[in-house]
Parts: sequence; structure tokens; C-alpha cells
Amino acid sequence: MQRDAGRIGLLEDDPIMGESLVQRLSLEGHKVQWWTRGEDAVRGLSSSTADFDLVICDIRLPDMDGEDVFRQSCRETTTPFLFMSGYGDIDQAVRLMRSGAVDFITKPFDMATLLDRIASSLRSSSGSSIDGELGISPSMRQVEMVLRRYASHTLPVLIQGETGTGKEVCARFLHQASARPTAPFMAVNCAAIPAELLESELFGHEKGAFTGAHQLHRGYTERAGDGILFLDEIGDMPLPLQVKLLRLIEDGHFHRLGSEKPIPFKARIVCATHQEIEDESRSAFRQDLYFRLSALPINLHPLRDRPEDVLWLAQRFLEEITEVRDTPVRGISALAEDAMLEHQWPGNARELRNRLERAAALSENTLLMPIDLFPEKRVAFVAPPVETLSEARDAAERRQILRVLTMTNGQISRAARHLGVSRTTLWEKMTRFGIESSARPEN
Repeated sequence: MQRDAGRIGLLEDDPIMGESLVQRLSLEGHKVQWWTRGEDAVRGLSSSTADFDLVICDIRLPDMDGEDVFRQSCRETTTPFLFMSGYGDIDQAVRLMRSGAVDFITKPFDMATLLDRIASSLRSSSGSSIDGELGISPSMRQVEMVLRRYASHTLPVLIQGETGTGKEVCARFLHQASARPTAPFMAVNCAAIPAELLESELFGHEKGAFTGAHQLHRGYTERAGDGILFLDEIGDMPLPLQVKLLRLIEDGHFHRLGSEKPIPFKARIVCATHQEIEDESRSAFRQDLYFRLSALPINLHPLRDRPEDVLWLAQRFLEEITEVRDTPVRGISALAEDAMLEHQWPGNARELRNRLERAAALSENTLLMPIDLFPEKRVAFVAPPVETLSEARDAAERRQILRVLTMTNGQISRAARHLGVSRTTLWEKMTRFGIESSARPEN
């Protein structure tokens, strides 16, 4: 497997391991700077000549903690950190990932695994591997990068965001990016199953366990195997079941109802919620369970805060809809695109898809018009609000920038060329119009 080479800083105080890592990384084509003390690493990373693509850092060092090295270095550089942790340091390593570290690997590890993690971290830091499978806005590209990073671990993941933002889509993306994409993905909506049935559905039951239990039933937890158990709307899980879920995570096994035989639990838990379950004053959710489930967190922004994704999602949804539906619709008119960019999307991506499905089913036109997507706004389309020339010009510029960003898959340089302006000018306009951008203007 061909891997990209980079300039790597290595902070490891063990002379045998350090020398072994330097030799192997050098053979792989990387240029390695090795430090044995945290103070030396901080100095080296803050140097004006420092230009590292990745830092591999041990957590336990003779003179200072690896976390201190990371936090001090963050003041001077944005170089990504990959931490090497012992089993006793996993909680700290997880906290570091939540603070911005790119990854961690648990000792002892085999070299092939480390090399794969390094390759993934180098690609993630450069952004070259983020193709925009979940969206083209900077926030969704960041979510995709983090999910790819999380895919190599087995810790629980908690995805939070408004209803309709795509939490299950992200969970399935995480599953496909993992090392076991063909393993089961068992999705359970905790709000859709009556509370009195949820325990049996989750953990299963033996024949005769209760009235009506006429045969053995394997629950979602058992059927998930070594794949993913996805618990949607986890905030609606009854308190008694929250206790049992916490026990499942801590013990690594469960019992079917009516049985005393423990069954090992091998799946990874991924949860989603639109509620603020971390806030005890607003939620009846157990805080000890929340901290277990949120080891690796993801927060999804609402669609109104990432307008770059509106037309991109609309095109993908419409392609999927027209593949399975007999409809004359083949595209979206410019007027309909304008209407979509002006809409606030309170129902997020789910609302967008629902409007497109309804429009495709009812429209007799080749191109969807505003009235097809927003029939409730008929009067508004006939009599648009009065705007000044400056407001109208700004609105038109913003819509055109969003269209071209969709066409170029969010690439700023290509978009600037299509629009006939410099990259700096485009970036300034995007900032003025409230369009997200992770790219800085070139000097």
C-alpha cells in the first residue's frame, strides 16, 4: 500500500522504542525529528523553522505530561498530534481527541496499525481525502474528517443535532468507514418503541419469559454482532433502561429477559439525540451514562447555518428520487434554487428531501419551479418584498457564489476562477455574506 510521506516529530522517552520508530518511519520515507523530553519538543515545535506534518507523542514523559506538550504547542502551531497511550491513559487520550488531537493508538501496537494511523492522520490534516460525501460546507467536511478518525476506534460515539440534520446518515457513514463495513448495523429508535417493549426489543427474551413470549427472541443488542448498535433518540430512553445500558457498557455482556446466562456484547454503540442530554437541568438523562456514551462526540449544525450544502443536497436527493420514480422532472430551475437558498429549513435536510419528493411526484415540468417546492408561499412569490438595489445585488451575488461552490464541490480556488474574481476577493465576499469557509486568502 502506497502511503504519503511527511515530516514527523516523534516524542518518545523510551530509547529502544524511539530508535525502532525512527528507523521504521525513515524506511517509509518520512523525515523524523526525535525528542526524548517534552521541553525539547515544545522548543522544537515553536521554532520558526518548524514545519511538521504530524507529531507522534507519548502521554507519559519524564519531565512533563504529553497533554502539556500538546496544549503549549497549540499556542504556536496547528500541527496535528497522534498520541500513544497505555491502557491506563485511554480516558486522557479521548479527552485530548475532544480537544483537537487527531488520533490516539493504544500500546502495545503493531507497526502496520501505527503506519495506517499515520497515513490517515496525514491525509486528514491536509484535507486531501475529504471528498465531501456528507456535504461541502466546512462544518460537514470537518464532521466527515472526524468520523473517519473515529472509525478506527471502538469507543461509543454520540451524535447530536437538530431533528433532520442527518444523524443516522452520519452513523451509517461511520459504519462504512470502519474496518467491518459488512458487519450488522442495527438501528433502534428509542422514541418509537413503547417503553414496556423496549427492553425486550433491545436485549431479547426467552420463550415463556412473560405472557405472550411464545418463542425465543434475539434482541437488537445480540443481532448487532460485531457491528454497530445505533440507538437513535437516546434521550427518550426510560431511566430503568438507562441503568441497564450503563451496565452493558461497563460489563460487556447482557442477559435476555428470563435468562441468567450472560451473552457477550461485541458491537460498538453509536447514539444520536436532538436533546441537550448533557444538561441535568433540562434532561432526565443519567449523567454517568452520558459521559460513557459521549466518549467521542459529533455535533451537527442545522442546514440554515451551512447554506453551501442546500443545493448540493438538493441535487443528490433529486437524483435518487428520479431513479426510482416515474416523473418528468430532471432538474431544478434557477428560480427554485433562489427560493431554496432563501428558505430557513426548520426541518433541515429531512424537510429538503420531503419537499423534493412531493414536488417530483406532483410537478408536470422538466424543471422544478418555486411553486412546486413551496406551494404555501404562492402569495410571497407573486409579490416579493421590496429591496434596495444594494440589497438585491448582495442577494444575487450570494446566491451565485453558493451555486458555484456547489458546482465546484466547495473548492474555493476553482469557484474564484469560475466567478472571474481573485481567491482573496471571493473569500472576503463569503465572509461578508455569512458563507462558511475554512480556507484563508492567499498572500
